[in-house]
Amino acid sequence: MKKLIKYAGFALLLFTIFNAINIWHYSLAHSEKISDVAIVLGAGTNNGVLSPVFKERVNHGIYLYKKGVVKKIILTGGKGENQDISDSDVARNYAIQQGIPLKDLLIEESSEYTYENLTEAKSLMDSLNFSSALIVSDPLHMKRSMELAIATNIECESSPTQTSMYQTTIPKLKFLAYETFFYTLGKLTFQH
Repeated sequence: MKKLIKYAGFALLLFTIFNAINIWHYSLAHSEKISDVAIVLGAGTNNGVLSPVFKERVNHGIYLYKKGVVKKIILTGGKGENQDISDSDVARNYAIQQGIPLKDLLIEESSEYTYENLTEAKSLMDSLNFSSALIVSDPLHMKRSMELAIATNIECESSPTQTSMYQTTIPKLKFLAYETFFYTLGKLTFQH
C-alpha cells in the first residue's frame, strides 16, 4: 500500500509539472485574428477602480478594438461583496474614458468566476448573432480560460495581454503555481 501511495504521489507530481509546462508554453500563443468581439475576463475592482490586472486586460481589449481586430468588446464581471457597481460597469466607464463608443461596449454583470464570465459572454454573443471571439486575459491564465471557452462552445482564439502586471519572476511563478493548481484540480475532477 505504501508503494502504491508513493507511485501515485510521484505520478501526481509529474502530471502537475507537465501541466505547468503546458500552461507556460500556451501563454506564448497570441492571436489578433479578425473576430466579432473581444471577451475581456474580469479581474476585480476596488471602490470603483479597476485592479491593475483588470486594467491591463481592458487596455488590451481597447487595443484590439482600436486596431480594427474586433467590432465590440464584452467586459465581464459582477458585483463583489459590498460593491455598488459591477466590475464590468467600472471597466466600461474606463473604456469610455479611453475613447471607446458606448455602443461598442457590452457588459454582463452576474458572473463571479472565469467559467461564468465565459458563459455570460456566450449568451451575449448569441443574442447579438456574434460567432467569433478573442479571449483576453493574462498569459498564464489563457490555457485554462481557452479550455473553458471551448467548453462553452465559443469559437475563439487566445489573445493574452502583452502588458501583464505579472512581470517579475516571483509574481509570475506564484501565478503559474495558482493556475497549475486549479488547472490540475479541474483535470483530476473532470471539471472545467
